[in-house]
Amino acid sequence: MGVTTTHDVRARAGELLRRPGAAVLLDLDGTLVDSEPMQRAAFAAYFASRGWEVSETVVRQFMGRRGRESFAAIAGPWAGEDPVALTDAVIAMTDPLTHPPVPVPGAAEAIRTWREQDLPVSLVTSAFRSWAEEALELLGVADLGVRLVTAEDTPVGKPAPAPFLLGAQRLGVDPADCLAAEDSVAGLASARAAGVGFVVGVTTSLGADALAQAGADAVVPDLTALAP
Repeated sequence: MGVTTTHDVRARAGELLRRPGAAVLLDLDGTLVDSEPMQRAAFAAYFASRGWEVSETVVRQFMGRRGRESFAAIAGPWAGEDPVALTDAVIAMTDPLTHPPVPVPGAAEAIRTWREQDLPVSLVTSAFRSWAEEALELLGVADLGVRLVTAEDTPVGKPAPAPFLLGAQRLGVDPADCLAAEDSVAGLASARAAGVGFVVGVTTSLGADALAQAGADAVVPDLTALAP
């Protein structure tokens, strides 16, 4: 991991984003909005309803990935069942009243400042479009022209590079000229494979060492360090 201090991260991010053609690609859950407690509770509730005992280690493998692809790829008591139906059942268990999603510190401020500087910004998320739009409303940035790449938009999701490649394409930029922020191993792998120029890990869900080992160029606790 090449950059560790807040000052160094802000300096490197600023240097990249001042280049012509620069842009920002942002994961959503755990990066802009802390919704992981809500999602973990939904998985736990659904697994309990089926009488399944699933370890936290296995649940963490779902982080940053589309539910239907995770259920198809991860070994568990759901083997042989329809991954789309399983995903829908977990989503039905989400309870934002008991586990309300909250903005990650610095997220709204960073997006607002980047857009004021005319920097293109896109969400690149494994979530569905309806939640992405709701999250932008929660952050208070829904009217700032942030583009979206959601679960509906690519044939395969993270950790494949397709989501970040499409995010850059929709902004009309080269991935090498982009900054990406991610909180999951799958998301970091996706950004790295897409050739993103500066990949920042956010420690809302995983520790700094895990994010660095997954390919983060820098690790920060939230997006305050990235706000210009």
